[in-house]
Amino acid sequence: MKFKYVVYALLVMVLTSCEKVIELDLGDTSPTLVIEGNITNTAGPYYVKLTKTVNFDDASIYPGVVGALVTITDNAGQKDTLTHTTGGLYVTQKLRGIIGRTYFLTVLSEGKTYTAQSTMAENVLFDSLRYNPFSFGGSIQHTVIPVYTDPITVGNNYRYLLFVNGILDKTYLVDNDNVNNGKTNERPLRSNDIEIKEGDFVQVAMQCIDAQTYTYYFTLSQAQGNGPGGGTTPSNPPNGITGGALGIFSAYTTQTKSLVIP
Repeated sequence: MKFKYVVYALLVMVLTSCEKVIELDLGDTSPTLVIEGNITNTAGPYYVKLTKTVNFDDASIYPGVVGALVTITDNAGQKDTLTHTTGGLYVTQKLRGIIGRTYFLTVLSEGKTYTAQSTMAENVLFDSLRYNPFSFGGSIQHTVIPVYTDPITVGNNYRYLLFVNGILDKTYLVDNDNVNNGKTNERPLRSNDIEIKEGDFVQVAMQCIDAQTYTYYFTLSQAQGNGPGGGTTPSNPPNGITGGALGIFSAYTTQTKSLVIP
C-alpha cells in the first residue's frame, strides 16, 4: 500500500470511436502519519505501530516513526506510556484490555497531537466453525461459516481474520446485525483471495468490534470489491483519528476456531 495508506490504481476506459491519453499526476506528497493500534481482551502487551506514507514511485518501505510520545488511558483510570522497541513499534507496559471499557490513544509526534478512542464491545460466544462445499468451474471448493448467535440487542459488529494453511486471507471480512439481529449466523465468509479445498487447515479469528472499526473495514471491503456491483470508488476510510493521521485504533474481543476440510 502506497500514498495515503491505501492506494488502488484502477483506470477503466470505455472508448467507442476515439482514443485519449490520460495522464495521472502522482507527484511527491508530504508524508502522512499512519497509526495502527489494537487493544484486546487477551493478555497484553499491546502494540501501536507508527509509520509514514511514501510517494507512489518510492519503494514500498514505510519508515517507522521514532521519538513519539504514545499513551493509552481508559475510562476506569488506567494509564500507560508505551515504550518504543524498534521500527516505530511501541509497546504497553501494564495496560489490561477489559470488555466494556473505552480506551483513549494519544500520540505526540513532531509537534503534532493525534487522538483516537475505541470501546471494547461485549463478547459474543464463537461456538464453532463449519464448512460448506460448492461447485465452481468444474471443481469443488468450500466456504466456512462462523457459528454464533447474535445477541437480541442491536448494534453488534464483527470482523473475521481467515487463515488457510497458515496464510492470512487479504479479504476484508466484516459483518453486523442490521439484518440478522438475534439470530444464529448462517453467512459464509467469502474470500476474494484464497480458494479453500479438501485437506486445507482453516482458522478463523472472530473479533467483536465497535461501530467505528466496522465502518473503517467495511469501507475498505467496498473499495476492495466485496460490495454490490464489485466495489465502490476508493477513498481513505473514516477512522476516528483526530489530527489527520491514517490507520485505525481499535479495542475488540477475539476468539479463534479451526477445522480441517475433509
